[in-house]
Amino acid sequence: MSALLDVVAAVFVTVGVAFFTVGTIGLIRLPDRRSRLHALTKADNLGLGLVVLGLAVISGSVASALLMVAVWILALGASATTAALLASDRAEDR
Repeated sequence: MSALLDVVAAVFVTVGVAFFTVGTIGLIRLPDRRSRLHALTKADNLGLGLVVLGLAVISGSVASALLMVAVWILALGASATTAALLASDRAEDR
C-alpha cells in the first residue's frame, strides 16, 4: 500500500511542477500584463495545490498535512491580492 501512495504522491507533485512550468511559460510569452498575471496566478495556485496534496499524501501526519494546506490557503490569498493590485488601473500610472 505504501508503494501505491508513493506513486500517487509522485504523480501529484509531477503534475504540480508541470503547472508551475506552464505558468512560467505564460509569464514569458503572453503579450500584456493582465494576461501574464492570469496565467501565472492560475497555474501557480493549482500547481502549489497539487504539490501540497502530493506531499500531504506521503507526510504520514495529519498535523503536517493541515499545516501545508494552511500555507496553500495563505498563498492563494496573497496571490489573488497581489494580482488584483498589479492589474488595477492605478498600477499603470506608476
